[in-house]
Amino acid sequence: MRRPLPEVPGVMSAEDVAETVDAIAAIQEPDGNIPWTPGHHTDPWNMVEAAMALDVGGRHEEAERAYEWLETMQRPDGCWHAYTVGREVKDPTLDTNVTGYIANGVWHHYLSTGDTGFLDHFWDVVEPAIDYVLSHQTGSGEIAWRGDDPGDGALLTGSSSLYASLKCAIAVAERLGRERPDWELSLGSLAIAVAHRPHVFLDKDRWAMDWYYPILGGVLRGQPAQMRVAAGWARFVVEGRGVRCVSDRPWVTAAETCEFVMALDAIGADEHARQLFTWVQFLRAEGGGYWTGANFDDEAFHLDGQLYPVEQPTWNSAAVVLAANALGGIGPTAGLFRGEGLPVGLTSTELIEAGEAIEAERAKRDPR
Repeated sequence: MRRPLPEVPGVMSAEDVAETVDAIAAIQEPDGNIPWTPGHHTDPWNMVEAAMALDVGGRHEEAERAYEWLETMQRPDGCWHAYTVGREVKDPTLDTNVTGYIANGVWHHYLSTGDTGFLDHFWDVVEPAIDYVLSHQTGSGEIAWRGDDPGDGALLTGSSSLYASLKCAIAVAERLGRERPDWELSLGSLAIAVAHRPHVFLDKDRWAMDWYYPILGGVLRGQPAQMRVAAGWARFVVEGRGVRCVSDRPWVTAAETCEFVMALDAIGADEHARQLFTWVQFLRAEGGGYWTGANFDDEAFHLDGQLYPVEQPTWNSAAVVLAANALGGIGPTAGLFRGEGLPVGLTSTELIEAGEAIEAERAKRDPR
C-alpha cells in the first residue's frame, strides 16, 4: 500500500521526509538490525521507532526485516534486553517499556501495509511481550519499569508509554479475533495510576518526558491535558529552539521536541505543534539526519562545556518523521498518536470520576 509521503508545508517537504527516511535506512544492517548509529548499540524501543519511520517512508520491506530481527532476539519469557551490540547483550536490564513497544510497531506496520499475514504471525511475539509487561503491574495500576528488579519502582514515562502499547496490543487482538479482556481491565487501572497516583512513580520531574508522556501515551485529553501543558511550558520550552531534555539543563533535543509536537497534535493544539516543529529544523543535518540536540545558548553541540557526541541517531531522526506524519500525513498511521483506530479505554468522564473516588477515599483516611 503506497501512500504519499507526509509533508508540512513551508517546514518539511515530502522530499525532505524521504531523505530523512533514507538516512535511517542507510544505517540498517543486512540482517535487519537498526542500531543507533553505525557500529553502535541497539535497543528494541528505539529500533521500533526507526522501523515505524521506515514504514512512513514507504520502505515496508526494510521495516518488516527490522521486526523479524527483533523476533529472533526476543527471550522465551517474552521480553528483550535493554541494549545489544549486534546479537551480544550489552545491558541485560529487562525494561518493561522497551518490551511493550513492539505492539505499537506491529500495529503501525499493519496499518501501513494492510498485511494480515504479518499481523497474525507477530501475534506470537506481541502476546508474550504484553503478558510479560502486565505480570509486573501492581495492584495500584502502575507497571514496574524493570522486570528483572521490580522493586526498583515504576516510571511515569514508562507506564504512560505502556498505556499506548497496551491499546495497540488490544487492537491487534481484536483485529485477529483473539480477545483479551484481562488486558482491557489492566488498561483501565493503568490509566487511573497515571492520571491520579503520582506518588506511586519515581520522582523524575526534571525530565520533559514525565511532563508530556501522560498526554502522548493517550491517558490525558481535554482540560487535564491542556492544564498539564500549561504547567510545564515555561520550564521545558525554549523559544525558537524546542524542548529541553531536562528542565535545569541548557539542552534541547530533536526527539523530545518532536514527541511533544505529537502530544500537542493529539490534543488539537495545532498552532503550537507546528511552531515547535518549525523550530526544531535547526537540528537538521546535511543528508537528512537530525543531530541529537544542541546547547540552546550558542547552538553548539556540547553540554556543560564538554563536546557532546556529535551523532544523528536513527531513533532521533525517526521522531522527526513520525511528527511530520502526525502533522501532515495521509492514512491511518497519521492519527495513531491521536488514538485514532485504537480502543477508547476509560473516557474522560470515567477518568475524572475515578479521580474523585480516589480523593474521597483519601479524605476518609485523613480528614485533615
